[in-house]
Amino acid sequence: SLFRASYHKQSLGFTEERLGQAEKTELDAHFENLLSRADCTKNWTEKIYRQTEVVLQPNPGARIEEFLYEKLDRKVPPRPTNGEILGQFMLEAAKEFGPGTPYGSTLIKVGDCQRRLGGAEREFLQTSSISFLTPLRNFLEGDWRTISKERRLLENRRLDLDACKARLKKAKTAEAKAAAVPDFQETRPRNYVLSASASAAEHEMRVAQTEFDRQAEVTRLLLEGISSTHVNHLRCLCEFVEVQAMYYSQCHNYMQELQRELGRSPHSLEVNSHPAGSPTDPSTFLPLNSPSLLETDALQIEEVQPPASGTRKAKVLYDYDAGDSSELSLRADELITVYTVPGMDSDWLIGERGNQKGKVPVTYLELLS
Repeated sequence: SLFRASYHKQSLGFTEERLGQAEKTELDAHFENLLSRADCTKNWTEKIYRQTEVVLQPNPGARIEEFLYEKLDRKVPPRPTNGEILGQFMLEAAKEFGPGTPYGSTLIKVGDCQRRLGGAEREFLQTSSISFLTPLRNFLEGDWRTISKERRLLENRRLDLDACKARLKKAKTAEAKAAAVPDFQETRPRNYVLSASASAAEHEMRVAQTEFDRQAEVTRLLLEGISSTHVNHLRCLCEFVEVQAMYYSQCHNYMQELQRELGRSPHSLEVNSHPAGSPTDPSTFLPLNSPSLLETDALQIEEVQPPASGTRKAKVLYDYDAGDSSELSLRADELITVYTVPGMDSDWLIGERGNQKGKVPVTYLELLS
């Protein structure tokens, strides 16, 4: 019965406000700003949380599986990353092709690197989830739910207060009207009843005002706590950036190490990572009639002469130790002159440093325009 009475008062308050018959209690400007800031924080936190989930786990099926395990309060079973799976496939293929073959030995090196990249990715995902996603989720499922609950309670208190104000106004109006137009036969009894009704309505209004003020203060304190939420999320965001930077740096180191291993391997082929037609693509300055199928070992380095046009400057990216007398050792960050001659493989160039000359791998160079 109490619930029905409360619900009836709230419905009456909403109806009277829509019809313009009840005065709506307004919140102060500072309180309205706190409400707006809280709504903005919730909306953007939710969007950032959802999109971060997508970045860390693009597979929607895997995200649903993790969500179900979390709701069941069970630990998510370990799942290998795509890099780890790729690395495992490469290692198994190398066994089939033979680890002593050029292709098999290279598969072993690349597969091992892919497994390490996958392991770094798994560690990055776990750390990011703990340091960034979990605090955002705790806010949405904890603090924000509490704020929403207290805001609904405040709205109910406001409706109760508005209904009491409307009843008091109605009782005062009836009392004033009776005093202005007296009924000489029943003046004293009717005035007494109206006065008692107005007093009761005023008492209810004071009680409703007290409850509204108390609930408004509770809600205000929670809303002001959004500032602390921003500080906490800022710290978590900085931690996420640090973890992400460490992950990419680790991946970069793994790839540099792999490139150096492939550069030293007598069985591996250097792969030009620059797009065709770019300023750093050797094909942009190779003669069109240069034979690419001839063996580079057949070239006599001491007899090679630079062409009249087509030489370029190149910056060395990594240290390189010459494999034989036909190659030129390199040191990172030095500048050398490079060019090609007929009979050279497109993955190699002739490099000159002063009086020294020899073959150099393209992937160790940054060709300058």
